Amino acid sequence: MPVNRGPLMVFSGQSNRPLAQAICDNLGIPLGHSKTEKFTNENLIVHFEDSLREGDVFIVQSFSHPVSDAIIELFLMLDAAKSASAGRVTAVIPYYSYARSDKKDAPRISIAGRMMADLLQEAGADRVLTMTLHSPQVHGFFKVPVDHLSADVVISDHLKSRVPNAHEGVVLAPDAGSIKRASAIARRLDSGLAFIDKQRVSDTAVDPRALIGDVSGKTVFIVDDEVSTAGSLVEAVNFSKNMGAAEVYVAVSHGVYSGPAIERIAGLNAVEVASTNTVFVSEEKKAGAGGKLAVLDVAPLFAHAISNIHTGESVSTLFE
Repeated sequence: MPVNRGPLMVFSGQSNRPLAQAICDNLGIPLGHSKTEKFTNENLIVHFEDSLREGDVFIVQSFSHPVSDAIIELFLMLDAAKSASAGRVTAVIPYYSYARSDKKDAPRISIAGRMMADLLQEAGADRVLTMTLHSPQVHGFFKVPVDHLSADVVISDHLKSRVPNAHEGVVLAPDAGSIKRASAIARRLDSGLAFIDKQRVSDTAVDPRALIGDVSGKTVFIVDDEVSTAGSLVEAVNFSKNMGAAEVYVAVSHGVYSGPAIERIAGLNAVEVASTNTVFVSEEKKAGAGGKLAVLDVAPLFAHAISNIHTGESVSTLFE
């Protein structure tokens, strides 16, 4: 049953203001006014220019470049919102990069995904809204409610629009860990499914050993949670082409595109590399990739989730 809360208010940090504005456009409300400044000693200060008293406040901030500044800015915004007597504060983190650090897989390291969850809660987050965590178990690190959205619907719809006979293609998982995600998209496309089996050859390198499934003469859709430096992506595309794939499309939730990624994508033997706008992709990067980058809009999905959270309605309906 819908609940009555204070006014719905959406604010944005500096990491992805275009997405925050698009979310507000879908909600039919203005983006809240806030200001972030950096002192000469590189300390940040944030200031809300609107009254937040008893408001249902959502703060949009991706953990993207520069990641540390983005995280500290979000902590400061959460703390400032609580100090300003906001009724409830939700951290909207479209891209939660520290989800990669979900376990202690080496001696004397921090499980940073859990630590970030603790710090977000300590800073004042009453709730978290995110999308496509690299490791879904990070969800369990939080003691506050977490709504974990999926980009599968947006990605599947895009692939159908790009390839009318997508059901005749094959969704390819670049490794065994991506099979579950690839399988979900294959069901939506009503297509085939395959995955690349890899073997570790050193502490820092793995090589593809076999392709489980048939891609010969078919359109292949490589899907994953994110592209960072694109090294694994190049490997997966080349391997599928060597196994006879006719055309290759790539679709991921988060287009981080760091380091040599843009240069690698420009030379990639693929029709397109699509990602959602959870991470801001500049026009410079699009041009540098030779027109191969496509950006898919998830603002309507976040807006719908925020609306349902605000009114106390189910968010799980967005997965149907």
